[in-house]
Amino acid sequence: MDALLKFSSLVDRVNERIGRAATWLTLAAVVVCTVNAVVRYSVNMSSNAWLEMQWYLNSGMFLLVAAYALKMNAHVRIDVIAGKLSPRTQAWIDIVGGLLFLLPVCLIIAWYSWPALVSSWNINEMSSDHGGLIRWPMRLLIPVAFVMLALQGLSEVVKRFAFLAGRIPNPANPAEPHREGV
Repeated sequence: MDALLKFSSLVDRVNERIGRAATWLTLAAVVVCTVNAVVRYSVNMSSNAWLEMQWYLNSGMFLLVAAYALKMNAHVRIDVIAGKLSPRTQAWIDIVGGLLFLLPVCLIIAWYSWPALVSSWNINEMSSDHGGLIRWPMRLLIPVAFVMLALQGLSEVVKRFAFLAGRIPNPANPAEPHREGV
């Protein structure tokens, strides 16, 4: 269990760094959007590259913060139901959901996005819009983000098992007191 908790801690640290860094993409998207609008309306000049850059930055932010959101327990859940359940039952729901739904979906998306990335790289795919950007960097983010989300899902499953074994406090509610051997 100690090796798994070390693995979990490593995944948590990596996804926290990636997630915190990716949040800055939001500011970059706002700056690009603002500059694009000012230039377009003040000198009547624009470029598809600026529009696509906004899409890329927003897409990158959403893809790269998904694992961080899972780590921070900020993902969507049905709190009306889960809030009425015991922490142990919630942990079991997280384990089953992670193993049966989250991990398979993440791995399937990562697996099936890979050929599109390779093809895009091989042909140096460009946007079909005049002045658009290259496509492979965005295609790269899809398998990377879903692998990171899958790894965070594994980390969360490990932490839930450790909680159930009384090794760590409830990862879904760190404010809850930890009782050894519960």
